[in-house]
Amino acid sequence: MSDETDWFGPEAATFGDRLAGAREAAGMTQAQLARRLGVKKATVVGWENDMSEPRANKLSMMAGMLNVSIMWLLTGEGEGAGVPDLVEGDAELAPLVAELRAIRGEMRASSERLARVEKALRLKLEKGA
Repeated sequence: MSDETDWFGPEAATFGDRLAGAREAAGMTQAQLARRLGVKKATVVGWENDMSEPRANKLSMMAGMLNVSIMWLLTGEGEGAGVPDLVEGDAELAPLVAELRAIRGEMRASSERLARVEKALRLKLEKGA
């Protein structure tokens, strides 16, 4: 693909996506990472599926083991893993990646709208109490 999108940046990936990408770039399986961190494989699976998040001490250990910054794991900014090879130059994947980015943008906008509505509701409820 010819665009300059940061594949693991905040607009294109979640914490779990970045963790999985960094783990794969480091040549580790989920079981190997779990063993090195002293957690169960199911815990790593939960992190990669964005079902849960690691505590600060595990996040720090993970960043060191995977040779990425903590900030990159959390936000996609800073030193991290490179672009996955399968996306580079694959014309068949281009429309799917474009659609994925569009959906993520829509979801982000909806999430921001939801947060504004929740905040307004919370403020109104606090005034009424």
